[in-house]
Amino acid sequence: MRNTAVLLIDCPDRKGLVAGVANLLYQYGANITHADQHQDPEAELFFMRVEWELAAFDLLAFRAEFEALAAELQMRWRLSLMSQPPRVAIFVSQYLHCLADLLHRYQTGELNCSIPLIVSNHPDGEALARFHGIEFHHIPIDPGDRKAAEEAQLRLLEASGIDLVVLARYMQILPAEFVEQYPWRIINVHHSFLPAFIGARPYHAAFHRGVKLIGATSHYVTRVLDDGPIIEQDVVRISHREQVEDLIRKGRDLERVVLSRAVAWHLEHRILCYGNKTVIFD
Repeated sequence: MRNTAVLLIDCPDRKGLVAGVANLLYQYGANITHADQHQDPEAELFFMRVEWELAAFDLLAFRAEFEALAAELQMRWRLSLMSQPPRVAIFVSQYLHCLADLLHRYQTGELNCSIPLIVSNHPDGEALARFHGIEFHHIPIDPGDRKAAEEAQLRLLEASGIDLVVLARYMQILPAEFVEQYPWRIINVHHSFLPAFIGARPYHAAFHRGVKLIGATSHYVTRVLDDGPIIEQDVVRISHREQVEDLIRKGRDLERVVLSRAVAWHLEHRILCYGNKTVIFD
């Protein structure tokens, strides 16, 4: 676990932004381990990620002085410590391949987080959760009273101090009231190359359309179904010989990869959202 701080910035573009941040860090003796920036000329916006070591660094004094600089330059900013890993809840239904992949990466130290609980509307994932020593909560969804289940889920998340919700093939639509509790903090994996084939059964739709590439997409969840800012996508080629079952098999490999990448980048504080786009820093 790195003893570093990460500063994410976005603001109107102007001269001297990089110098202003770098000079202030230099004044406090920061050893910068990563720095990257991006300009969007059309939107006239500037984006930056800086990471530096915290040994012998006065973070409180720096933060107080940076707040004044940020106000002057109209910066939106977020300061995070890599030594304080986010707390993650995973939501899953009956397809367990993405859950299994995330838990394996978590166990091997690839994901800088803690996972205190797994929530599901089916009991299928309980054995896997127990194997990894993680609490499993089976909350069935009653179509006639969905609100009761959603309130129970939110109570669990609040009690566990959850920072990020990951939908690992959770096959239920979250209501707007739920999403608003975790803005830009719910990541979903969709089994198509969005914006193509939104909604249910995208592999069947792709098969009937006769496409030659299928894909998977990880994105932040918003009020509009499958329309949030895209974090990662990948594709694989298919042929006329392959049936729906072949598309599903190949697609599951893509789903694992794009979801794990998106979660890792979020946990590393490498993503900035603006409009319906994302900046992913190296």
